[in-house]
Amino acid sequence: MKRVAFALLLFSGPVGAEGLAAGRVIRAGTVLGASDVIFVRAVPGGLSDPSEVIGREARVTLYAGRPLRAEDLRPPALVDRNQLVTLVFKSGGLSLQAEGRALSRGGEGERIRVMNLQSRVTVFGTVLPDGTVFAGGR
Repeated sequence: MKRVAFALLLFSGPVGAEGLAAGRVIRAGTVLGASDVIFVRAVPGGLSDPSEVIGREARVTLYAGRPLRAEDLRPPALVDRNQLVTLVFKSGGLSLQAEGRALSRGGEGERIRVMNLQSRVTVFGTVLPDGTVFAGGR
């Protein structure tokens, strides 16, 4: 009587799936282009769609061959630390604008701290597509 052994292999994704990795060392703050990424074997939590990577900014240093993760990337910064920005507050029909100094970097949709230069009060605001910072209201 012959005995036959079987092995059961379980895969969490499709066999042969591809993911994206840095093609070279990329410093934090660099906006990624098509030439900066390569295809590698997919890993859990890694990105696989180039549209999720190209045009985004590296949040941390990315090392060649390492898989790219969503938390390693962010929208490109529109506001740099110490940059003068327009701070906007709206409430009903009232709209106030003040000059502020950004206390951190931020891309579109990110929340950053800004100091109102007139009152010296620090507030949180959301970076708008034109680089102004919306501090609140409706």
